[in-house]
Amino acid sequence: MGPLQGCRGRGVVVGTVTLCLAAGWALQTPGGVSLVVPQHNINATVGQNILLSVEYSCRGVATVEWKHVSSWGTTKIVEWKSGNYVNISTAYKDRVTTFENGSIQLLNVGMRDAGYYFITVTEEYGTNTYGTVIVNVYEIIYEDLHFVAVLFAFLAAVAAVLICFMWLCNKSLHLFQKKTTHKLTASTTEEIELETIEC
Repeated sequence: MGPLQGCRGRGVVVGTVTLCLAAGWALQTPGGVSLVVPQHNINATVGQNILLSVEYSCRGVATVEWKHVSSWGTTKIVEWKSGNYVNISTAYKDRVTTFENGSIQLLNVGMRDAGYYFITVTEEYGTNTYGTVIVNVYEIIYEDLHFVAVLFAFLAAVAAVLICFMWLCNKSLHLFQKKTTHKLTASTTEEIELETIEC
C-alpha cells in the first residue's frame, strides 16, 4: 500500500509540472488578436467626413483590411500591414486616411457610402478577427427649406400690404376728420355771423 501512494504523489507532481510547462508554452507562443469597435452605428449627412474608429492589438505584425458592402456591391477600400505598405483602392484614393490603430476616415461621404463596413485584422500567424460598422448617410432636403423660405417671403409680403392698407386708412380718417372739423367750424362761423346780423 505504501508504494502505491508514492506513485500517486509522483503522478500529481508530474501532472502539475506538465500543466505549468504547457501554460508557459502557450503564453510564449505568439498569436492572438483582439479588436474593439466603440461605435457600431454612424449617422452622417452628405458631404460630411466620418471616422470609422476601431482599436486592435496583437503580438505580431497584423494586416488590416476594410471592405464596404451595400446594395451597389462589395468594394475593397484599403489594406495595409502595420509599419509597412498601404494599398488603397482607386475608388477611394483621395478620400481615405488610415490610422495605426486600424481606424479609417472617409472624406466627403455621399449616398453611395451608406452601408456596412467590415474590418478584418489578420495576424502574421494566421489568427484573425472581424468587426462591423454600419453607416447611414442622409441628404439635406433643400426643397423643404425652399418651401419654408417661400412661405416666409409670402407672409412678409402680406404683412407689408396690410401695414400699407392700415396706414392709408389712418390717413383717410385724418383727412375726413379735418374736413368735418373745417365744415363744422365754417358753419359755426356762419351761424355766429347770422346772429350778429339779426341783432
